[in-house]
Amino acid sequence: MFVEDTQLYKFISDSGLVAKGDLEDAQKESETSGRRLGDILVSAGKITADNLRRMNAYVIGIPFVELKSEKIPLDILSLIPEPIARGHNIVAFKKTDAGLEVAMLDVNDLSAIDFIKKKVNVKILPRLTDTNSIREVLVQYQKSLKAEFGDILQKDTAALKAASVDSLKGDGDVSIEDLKKVAEDLPVVRIVETLVKHAAIQGASDIHIEPMEDQVLVRYRIDGMLHDAMVLPKEAGPSVSARIKVLASLKLDEKRLPQDGRFKLDINGEKVAFRVSVLPTYYGEKIVMRLLRESITGFTLESLHFHGEALECIHRALSVTTGMILTTGPTGSGKTTSLYTMLDILNTPHVNISTIEDPIEYQLARVNQTQVRPEIGFSFAQGIRTLVRQDPDIIMVGEIRDNETAALAVNAALTGHLVLSTLHTNSAAGAIPRLLDMKVEPFLLVSTLDVVIGQRLVRRLTDSKEAYKLSSDQLAQLMKAVDMSRVLEVLKKENIVKPEDTWKTISFYKAAAAGEGAGVSTDGFKGRIGIHEVLKMTPSIKDLVMKNSTSGVIEAQAKKEGMLTMLEDGIFKCVLGLTTIEEVFRVISE
Repeated sequence: MFVEDTQLYKFISDSGLVAKGDLEDAQKESETSGRRLGDILVSAGKITADNLRRMNAYVIGIPFVELKSEKIPLDILSLIPEPIARGHNIVAFKKTDAGLEVAMLDVNDLSAIDFIKKKVNVKILPRLTDTNSIREVLVQYQKSLKAEFGDILQKDTAALKAASVDSLKGDGDVSIEDLKKVAEDLPVVRIVETLVKHAAIQGASDIHIEPMEDQVLVRYRIDGMLHDAMVLPKEAGPSVSARIKVLASLKLDEKRLPQDGRFKLDINGEKVAFRVSVLPTYYGEKIVMRLLRESITGFTLESLHFHGEALECIHRALSVTTGMILTTGPTGSGKTTSLYTMLDILNTPHVNISTIEDPIEYQLARVNQTQVRPEIGFSFAQGIRTLVRQDPDIIMVGEIRDNETAALAVNAALTGHLVLSTLHTNSAAGAIPRLLDMKVEPFLLVSTLDVVIGQRLVRRLTDSKEAYKLSSDQLAQLMKAVDMSRVLEVLKKENIVKPEDTWKTISFYKAAAAGEGAGVSTDGFKGRIGIHEVLKMTPSIKDLVMKNSTSGVIEAQAKKEGMLTMLEDGIFKCVLGLTTIEEVFRVISE
């Protein structure tokens, strides 16, 4: 079902859908760059991605279907779990004696077809469709889930009022047995299960349950932004709190002190861990749950959107047996994901990998992972001291927080180990003054530190996006903040744009809003990607470290030696159509 470029060229040439000169230019570029003809035509704006799918469908003889106004029965729709449907852009829409008809954006996605075939045990009949059809069908999942939650609320509100903690035995006189009874009440169990299932399917990273004067507000953090998800009656607050405490093995009768816990659930065949934080507030207990997918294997540095010299620099640092690699950035900037991805690359039968973390967010096979316990005196520093006696080849320290941890991590790198860790700084160059401030000697730092990665996460554009060219005024404004000539040089070096292109001919992209889904605005973004800067400790930068230079001086030298800053990498990814200029500046300014 693979369409050869020659077949596509002939079809487009015969149909006259693209001007002959443009088609021939695209074919020449395909021959020199190795990129697919269709991809070149789409990136040049000569055809849309959906036009290309229609052409491919015609050439290979697969029916093309439009589902924009189709209402698909829930029993057919639910044959494919939403995470699979959303992740692979594949939906079930009709079942006949011949088999199950599924609409896809990529009929070569054999793994998705194989998964569905095993699940439903019928013949799968692939059909091509467009992005708008897929999007509208995915909204039907959300609407069915929202309806399900609304039904549960409507049916169980009365039961919740009857079972609420406030109605038991008067104020302050509730036994643990009564609390357990409330927590195990069927309406409460159903509401909590639906709430976490809803969040997991939406791709939320956090659930906020916030008691207020006359209601309980539930919010989800999706792609780094908080959204109101639903409102529960006030009576539900204590009952939901009790249920979550039971799941997380917390003290049911403790309402004056904060508590932390953890539990796991299987949601649509995917294991999800929930890290629970309970905080007493004026109107009750606020609960925040962090959702952690159990397995992070399968990521690569390329899939995290490292590229070019930065990518090569990290691979070189991972190929040596000693030294230190640091990732930096604020909370929630993807540092842990980058570290685990590097550990996954290093994780071979020939090495012993040990970690000390707070908390352990993901489990990795063949990696010895240890949780710090500050309450009993088991800190990062104590953990590193023990790990170096465990004959490790590679040590991962969750975070360098204090002088003692910094000194021990540097010492471990100095004594023949590869050390990976994170640091809270605003930029890659800022890590060096931070470590010096932690009393690490400059001569030890230049002997051990190999690479520092600075990163942020920006929201990713969906396929529904609009190309546009920058006006002269917009370009002038952008040039005040970003060295655009450096970005253009890298774009040409990596064959993203043509050698003769200028900023006046290069397209940027903006989101095309796609309506509402399940109470959360789908504003043309879905998921997040990383923007990075990778600082290599070159001889000239080591000299600057020995002179106690500022982060600004170090960054300026790194830029002279080819480092793209996070802002410049963000503009690079705007040209690729992955995000918008506004989104990059929003995240960098934060």
